Amino acid sequence: MKKQTKRPWKVIAAILLAIVFGSWAGQDKGVFGISYYAILDMFGEIFLKALTLIVVPLVSSSIITGISRIGNEKSFGRLGGKMFLCYFITTFSAVLVGLFFVNLLEPGAAHIAPPISAAQEAQLIKLEQQAGTGGFGTLARVLTQIVPSNVVLAFSSTQMLGLIFFSLLFGYALSKIDAGPGAILQGFWQGVFQTMLGITHIIMKFLPFGVFCLVSKVFATTGMESLLSLGMFTLTVLLGLGTFMFAVLPLLLKFIGRVNPWRHLRAMSPAIVTAFSTSSTSATLPVTIDCVEKRAGVSNRICGLVVPLGTSVNMSGSALYECVAAMFVAQVYGIDLSFGTQLLVVISALIASVGVAGIPSGSLVAVIVVMGIIGLPAEGIGLFIAVDRLVDMCRTTINVYSDSCCAVLVARMEGENVLTKEPEPL
Repeated sequence: MKKQTKRPWKVIAAILLAIVFGSWAGQDKGVFGISYYAILDMFGEIFLKALTLIVVPLVSSSIITGISRIGNEKSFGRLGGKMFLCYFITTFSAVLVGLFFVNLLEPGAAHIAPPISAAQEAQLIKLEQQAGTGGFGTLARVLTQIVPSNVVLAFSSTQMLGLIFFSLLFGYALSKIDAGPGAILQGFWQGVFQTMLGITHIIMKFLPFGVFCLVSKVFATTGMESLLSLGMFTLTVLLGLGTFMFAVLPLLLKFIGRVNPWRHLRAMSPAIVTAFSTSSTSATLPVTIDCVEKRAGVSNRICGLVVPLGTSVNMSGSALYECVAAMFVAQVYGIDLSFGTQLLVVISALIASVGVAGIPSGSLVAVIVVMGIIGLPAEGIGLFIAVDRLVDMCRTTINVYSDSCCAVLVARMEGENVLTKEPEPL
């Protein structure tokens, strides 16, 4: 816990140093005949490759372990449909809110696009051509990519839609096989998931250095003009998260759950504070369960199923962020996204949020997944990574609060009386 509270200050210091150094160095200054920009570009690319390295095993093992746990829950039964309905409603609503604000404010319109390689330029041209083919063409392309003809090829070539579909199917089938071989396979995938989390933690130790290289590279090419678009991007995300937390979720609690939304907000205040300070849904899980059961009054039968599974399946705040980030990068590169392509962004954010690791800055991996699905280069995260750590605390808070709202909604659908009394003050 101590390390998690210190880490943001290292990232903030790296961001400030990067802004100053990148603006001073530009693309011309260097040492021993080597430009600082080339050095920053090299180390930034290494950090991005490290993040991309963990995408396939982390996402697939996270989904498989999360879905396979369903079969071990004796109380799943009819709760499963209600639970996944609540997950879908909250996450889909969050993505739509993010899409609304990113189209309204267009934070990437004022950003100067950084230099790109010939391969990246060809990739962007292809994306722009696909964006102009219309909604049905884009939708048809998405549907054909969801079911892979060769799962090994899908894993090796990082075809994320096919990978996620296979992982969902595999996890569900795993939950239905005999206990003996099922336990062996579940133990294997749980081991893979924990190992990948460990590797992710190792990579995230270098986050301040990676942020310094990527942010310096952006400011070396665009100068202080990047601050305006970064501010607009942050404002867009925070407006989306705030609207979802203080407008959409209360409406769902009020009209579907028929409970007092502000009473639930007060009941979840310890978990909200913990989520904001740790930026980790996994670290907040014990506090979340305690608040949902003891302060909101949800039974252990429902809370023990909905909340733990929600930490890997229901990432509403992360889904909103992924949608806004992908649209922001597309706006910076001047891609005019059609309705069909924006629909692809929505679907991609919904699916990719399922495999987000519940650790600080875990959504960076999911953002790379979304950008890869729609054809944007992974280097695009350098355009907004300067503010990722700040926004991470906010989106983690939304993830935790959304899980608790789903637990309350499912409990009300099951006829439980929740939030019957005012919770104790924090």
